Amino acid sequence: MTDVPNLLNCPECDNPLKTEKELRKGLLIECSACGIENEIISLDPLKLAPLEEEK
Repeated sequence: MTDVPNLLNCPECDNPLKTEKELRKGLLIECSACGIENEIISLDPLKLAPLEEEK
């Protein structure tokens, strides 16, 4: 674990995302700019994907 702030970019709008939570696969992070919820799909390398809503 690291004390460095978790810096990520939204895959939809490229807005910087911040979370104080420990990064883990499946963690959801909402973008404050576009409102899309993003899910961490991989930790190594770190990858985010927009959460697809079930219809």
